[in-house]
Amino acid sequence: MGNLIKAEFRKTLSLNTWWVLLIPLALVAFWLTFAWGSLTNDFADFLGSKDARELTEMVGLDPSQIPVGLLALAHGVNIAQLVPALFGVFALAGEYRSKTITTTFLTAPNRVSALTAKMLTYVAWGAIYGVVSFGVSALAVMASVDSGRWPSTGQWLAALGGTVLASVLVTLFGIGFGAVLRSVPLAVVLLMVWFLIVENVLVIAFWGWGDVRILGGILPNGTANGIVGGIAADAFGFNSLNLPDSVDSGSQLILQLTAGAPGVLSWWASALIFFAWTILFFGLGWAGNQKRDIT
Repeated sequence: MGNLIKAEFRKTLSLNTWWVLLIPLALVAFWLTFAWGSLTNDFADFLGSKDARELTEMVGLDPSQIPVGLLALAHGVNIAQLVPALFGVFALAGEYRSKTITTTFLTAPNRVSALTAKMLTYVAWGAIYGVVSFGVSALAVMASVDSGRWPSTGQWLAALGGTVLASVLVTLFGIGFGAVLRSVPLAVVLLMVWFLIVENVLVIAFWGWGDVRILGGILPNGTANGIVGGIAADAFGFNSLNLPDSVDSGSQLILQLTAGAPGVLSWWASALIFFAWTILFFGLGWAGNQKRDIT
């Protein structure tokens, strides 16, 4: 297994994909965090206004104690995590496209060993992407948000852990998604369209439909975003489990959009649900590649 993992690392390092994708990851994470941090740097002052203060009191918030930097960081890393998902797509779908999957399977004792080595290798890559994403987003927070509004030490650590966890899971999700479709262009297009457009439109469109608003807490993009976004939502009492009925649905949507995760239940619930999505697609990809013709 050690040699198979080593071979997988050599395979990915021999290509330009790993570092080419690091560039948009860093740019997206930094500039989205910086932009959102700049916009929300005066957020606490806004919450001190009369109308907004009434809203914050209803949800039990203290405007003077809100580290808005955590909100900015959640937005940056949530959008950037699409990059490791795309990186995962290339893991198996890319090998089918380049015909190297034949060598991969024939040089391993069996396909289970080959796929296990690939999974472990991409877990490590997902963690690396997560650390980079968090690092540049943290720098953007420090550059755009007043120090008094930065996350606490515990929130920094929670955001780091959540970012790494989300990055690992979306990488494995990408592997499974690409393995099921076995086409890099198709998988990339469908993944981006669903994550960036379709699901967001569905969540916002059905937000006012009672329990249907939970769509953001159970669909893939929403639950992936809900890991780090849920940490921000939990910190401010914005998640769907503890928002009081006195807060109307429109205000709930605005609050949860502020946390970067509309419909989020809680960070741990989001992690568990997205883990289930990951297992579903990775399992389908795994099962489909056990007997798939490689000639």
